Amino acid sequence: MPTEQAAERLQIDPSWKNLLGEEFEQPYMRQLSQFLREQKRQGRRIYPPGKQMFAALDQTPVDRVKVVIIGQDPYHGAGQAHGLCFSVQPGVPLPPSLLNIFKEIDDDLQLSPGMAASNRGCLTPWAAQGVLLLNAVLSVEHGRAASHQNKGWERFTDCVVSRIAARREGLVFMLWGSYAQKKGAAVDSRRHCVLKAPHPSPLSAHRGFFGCRHFSRANTYLQQQGAVPVDWQAVE
Repeated sequence: MPTEQAAERLQIDPSWKNLLGEEFEQPYMRQLSQFLREQKRQGRRIYPPGKQMFAALDQTPVDRVKVVIIGQDPYHGAGQAHGLCFSVQPGVPLPPSLLNIFKEIDDDLQLSPGMAASNRGCLTPWAAQGVLLLNAVLSVEHGRAASHQNKGWERFTDCVVSRIAARREGLVFMLWGSYAQKKGAAVDSRRHCVLKAPHPSPLSAHRGFFGCRHFSRANTYLQQQGAVPVDWQAVE
């Protein structure tokens, strides 16, 4: 899959192929490809489907990125993951972390009726507006959270974060939880707006994610940069 030849077939916007092209030729990516092929040969169910693993990079071109949200790994239930962090496919019930994200949006933006009651959790419209919804790990085995960690994805997505931060200025990085904050540690806060809060998981949301007001703060910053704010209510 992620080899020099296969990179041409991956569903990734050309701007990311230009930015990351040589990364697909690195030995660790070849090893990752071999691991994924072996998992499939063994009959393991892998999420999201292969064509959607790079959806975040396909749906949000480099020059359109305004906000970067970093997740950990895809949902591991059937029919949930489709390549955008925290997002689920249309018609799928809201996972707890996404529900808490919507609760914070409702409170932050004073929305009534709120998003948390809508049961619509596909964030593709966010990606279309320039929100890069990037998981640190881009695949997972059915029913086994974190099963594809430490296989090479983290190095690849570290490269994504560092290169978009170096290429662009005036972006908003939303870093929720210690994992995302470590991944975004190299982002220069003098060039970008770096927003940090606990993870929106039910285990930690009450420790400061609720009340962080990241969504209004992001839009205020974007407007100050002369950019169009994000319509956070736009979900499918």
